[in-house]
Amino acid sequence: MRPALLLACALLSPSVSAAQAWNSDSALALVARGIARRSRAAADSSLRDYEAQAHGFLFFLFQFGEGLSEPPRLIKADQLELEVYWKAPGASKQRIVGWRDRAELPTDINYHRDHLGIVQNNFGRTIRLGEGDEVRDVPHPLSPGGPILYDYALGDTLRIALPDREVRVIGLRVRPKDIGAPRIVGTLYLDATTADLVRLTFSFTRRAYLDSELEDVSIVLDNALWEDRWWLPYRQEIEIRRRAAWLDLPVRGVIRGRWEIDGYRFNLGLAASWFVGEEITPVPKAERDSFPWDRPLAMAIQDVAEPVRQRDLEAIRAQVARIAGRRALSGLRPIGLGAGSLSDLLHANRVQGLVPGAGIVWRGGNRLELGAHAGYGLADRAATGAVRAAVISGGGGEGGRSEAFEVRGYREVRDVGDVPVIAPFVNSLAAQEFGDDYGDYYRADGGRLAWRHDVGTRWEWTAAIGREWIVGLPVRAAPASGAFRPNPPLGDGGVDVVQLGVRRSSAGLAVRRDVYLELAFEGGRRDGGQSYGRLSGVGHVLLPAGGGTRLLVRLQGGLAGPERGLPPHRAFVLGGRGTLLGDPFRRWGGSRALEAHVEWRVPVSIGRVGVGAARVPTTLTLAPFVAAGWSGQPVAGTPWVATPGARVTVGAALEWLGLFRVDAGYGVQSRRAHLAFDVTRDFWGIL
Repeated sequence: MRPALLLACALLSPSVSAAQAWNSDSALALVARGIARRSRAAADSSLRDYEAQAHGFLFFLFQFGEGLSEPPRLIKADQLELEVYWKAPGASKQRIVGWRDRAELPTDINYHRDHLGIVQNNFGRTIRLGEGDEVRDVPHPLSPGGPILYDYALGDTLRIALPDREVRVIGLRVRPKDIGAPRIVGTLYLDATTADLVRLTFSFTRRAYLDSELEDVSIVLDNALWEDRWWLPYRQEIEIRRRAAWLDLPVRGVIRGRWEIDGYRFNLGLAASWFVGEEITPVPKAERDSFPWDRPLAMAIQDVAEPVRQRDLEAIRAQVARIAGRRALSGLRPIGLGAGSLSDLLHANRVQGLVPGAGIVWRGGNRLELGAHAGYGLADRAATGAVRAAVISGGGGEGGRSEAFEVRGYREVRDVGDVPVIAPFVNSLAAQEFGDDYGDYYRADGGRLAWRHDVGTRWEWTAAIGREWIVGLPVRAAPASGAFRPNPPLGDGGVDVVQLGVRRSSAGLAVRRDVYLELAFEGGRRDGGQSYGRLSGVGHVLLPAGGGTRLLVRLQGGLAGPERGLPPHRAFVLGGRGTLLGDPFRRWGGSRALEAHVEWRVPVSIGRVGVGAARVPTTLTLAPFVAAGWSGQPVAGTPWVATPGARVTVGAALEWLGLFRVDAGYGVQSRRAHLAFDVTRDFWGIL
């Protein structure tokens, strides 16, 4: 228990000292002691070798959506058990004796070998990742030549209370003298008495990344004091984030490793021959498969899911960003083609027809981001687009806080609904081929100034002020088959708008429980003097229901007024796909509405499905559901009417591969059944 208590003290009990200037005499003196200590440690005859156990998880996650603000979704999890061996002066061997995995979504990811083990010797003189494919030969700041390459500044002091003495740990910020060279940026924590390295948190400069798709790498190495003599690995984390190099989409792949090391045994007399060959090697598969795990993998994943969902490494990235100042550290190109979703590149609807589009994004080292996007409707022969400039600060610093200010000008086609009812890509196919367009559109021309402030790991506040002109749109396109329904006339002239919002983001996939909430207040003044207020909300609660099943409760709705001041495009709408599947699509609406959806999510095991080399989930999800909705006080100039009492739909859904969903619903009042195929809601934001 002692190492765990030491680590907790180090992380939770800082005694902050005044920030020091770069390369002060005291900072450089501590660096010199740290370099000397690392050199002497290799020749320390008191520690000849050791054996330990490492318990680890590797998570492959997928993050997407506007601003990449949603927590990553878990795609695949691997659990590993390692035997770890070390012999002076620096020989290392790690044997993978247990390895099991579980895919939440289809994937064929393969990890680099060094991702499957821990870091020994705090990386030695140079830092290497991904077997040299990701990062190679980056000098360690406590290597003999470190002071020639890096700047140092004293930081916080941490005090660790032991039964018989107190250990004082000094923070040492590190940055490269040449930001354009392959180096690290971060913080070292050294034992003030011995100059041993206790903790190391860092990221890399842009030039350090050898893979063009690497966005950044964040690393935390925590050591603990063993036998009251040696600072050795105790806990380690690494997060590798990737983005597409050829197109800037809000999509990110994340590999996250989490390790805990214990069970040390010292000076066993390990033979040098034991360390011959690859450092990290698996035992035969039959032996790995027979490892005596103490609980099912699903339970083990859930026990560590909360740390995975938390943006626990955001604080490290924010700390690194502050040390680097305004200099860019991302490995991505600063300028490139970009889009907010795949539908920004190509989509279709009945008012514009087929709409190809393209965009460009530029990110500067001073946290300034510029972007532009344009599209052209082939049926209405009209251009749409947007330009934006944003300044982002904080990046999830202490407590996970960050801020962003954005100014944006736009001409865009929007749907009247507050919440999407179908994946945009699926809607484009249905509209183009079958005349089934699940949207009611208007055009908004205008500009806005917005502010966003993150609080903690999942909460954010937003505020915006803007001016826009609302233009009605007639049907211009013709489908390959079938016929389009009319588009409602929603044009209403100019309006000044103020919006305030609060949001608690979802935890994503593969979680037992979750709470998502989004509330928005909008105040507006239409040209001509009429004013209105509008309060809307959407959210869900996911709860375990026993036997591996889960209960999902989803709510949405709002109220607005006065009715004569409310613009037609701000009415609430209900009915059909996405709300009450048993009723006609958007039959109902008004200045107030409420819809509730409750489903019981039951996993159903199936045989293993092969999709090439990809690992594929072996369960379906069966989800019986009931939905009820109500609307009142219709808005003048709109086709939507109040419901004659509550409307109820009962039905069931089937999800496969975590990607596809089929819903069947029966309207209790309408006595009509409807079927809907779609991609699961988690992926609508990128489609």
